[in-house]
Order: sequence, then structure tokens, then C-alpha cells
Amino acid sequence: MILKVEKQNEYELLDSGNGSKLERFGQCLLVRPDPEALWKKGLPESIWQNRDLEFIRKGEKTKWEKKEGVPGEWRMMLGNLNSIKVLNLFAYTGGATLACAQAGAEVAHVDGSKTAVTWARENAELSGLKDAPIRWIVEDCTMFLKREMKRGNKYDAIIMDPPSFGHGPKDELWKIEENFLELMELCKQILSEKPLFILINGYTAGYSAIAYQNNLSDMTKGLGGNIEIGELTIKESNSDRLLPCGIFARWSRN
Repeated sequence: MILKVEKQNEYELLDSGNGSKLERFGQCLLVRPDPEALWKKGLPESIWQNRDLEFIRKGEKTKWEKKEGVPGEWRMMLGNLNSIKVLNLFAYTGGATLACAQAGAEVAHVDGSKTAVTWARENAELSGLKDAPIRWIVEDCTMFLKREMKRGNKYDAIIMDPPSFGHGPKDELWKIEENFLELMELCKQILSEKPLFILINGYTAGYSAIAYQNNLSDMTKGLGGNIEIGELTIKESNSDRLLPCGIFARWSRN
């Protein structure tokens, strides 16, 4: 299965190739590196040169180059997103959190980066969800799950986007090859009696969606439901070409 993001009012992937992608966010054109784009660009270079912002990476040094008058931030809307409890782990800047909250869910948003959680809270305010039932938690995900087990808290749905490597707020070390199995076992312990779905997104090079499928099969044994796996992609608005963005595995109740 291939899931793809199509052109929207506030976002589209205009082109990709030669290790980069050309995107439109609102009215701003951005050029960003993308190692998955192992093909030639489809649009003329003159369109790429019309970008408002470009992310430049030279060795370990990175910087944004922008045209004069381009704002440092701007507002945009994505998508249109009954009450259930959702846990979002490695939640970053909160796209999934806001989608669930807008749909009426109570969400626990957990990330080890204080900066990312602050950004997510700002996104919630801009989305009119300042007073939505969202718990903003800066904590190592594994430590949080262990505490939730002791508290007896349960969740109807779990979303996670585990990185390959990272650090918690107290310098806790995360390595997916060493910590993922423990994470899945802890998640199993805090599922409600009749959970609705579990979604794992992955961007770690070298891993297959089948690896996540195997973990979900063990985790949901006896619960019924279906597991879907595949690739995450963005469709270019000017062609049928798809830009690979990662993998996913999703269990959902029938």
C-alpha cells in the first residue's frame, strides 16, 4: 500500500530531483534537500530559482537563505480534520496531535525536546486549539510509559514516530535497535480494553515496514483487526511522480 499526500490549498510538492525538493507552503516557495530524490528535476531551473527560502547544507554547517522581505514564520492550514484517549509519542511539532484534538480526542503529546513541544503548543494556539484537551509533556518516551503504567492510565490509540537516535531531556539515550522492543512492550501494557488503532511511522534508513508489521502482530494478538503497511509519499502537483517520505504500519480495529 502507498499512502500519498496530494496537492492542497496551503501545501504542494511542485517538483523534486537531484537530491532536493521544491515545495509551496502557503505563498512561499521552499527548496530543501531530500536524499530520496534520486532522479532528474522535472521543472525548469528558472522555477527553482524563484524560491523564497532555501535550506543549504555544507558538511556539518547548515543555514537558511531567504529573499528580502520573506517573513521568518507564517500561518497556513492543512486538511480538515468522539472522544477517545490518544497517546502521541515522539510527537515533535504536533501535526498528528492537532489532527486528533480537532477530531475531538483527548491527547497526550510526548517528546523529549522542549523546543519541539513549545513549537507544538504554538501550532495548537494558531489552530484554535489552545484550550483543547492536550497534555504537553517534555519527557523521555520510555520513562513516560513506565510512569503511565504505574498510574494505571490507558489509551485507546497510539501514534509514534520513533527516530533512529536521540536524547531525552535528561540526556536519556534512545537507539531504535536497542530500545524499540521495550517501547512496544510498554505500549502494549497501556492499551485500553478495546483499542481503536496503533500507527507507527518510520524514517530510519534500512528498516522495512515489515519489521513494524511483525511488532504490531505480536502487540495486537487476540485483538482482531487488520494491519496495513506501506510507504508514505508526497505526490508532485505537476506530475504523477511520488517522493518517498518514509514507511508506516497501522493496526486498526474492524
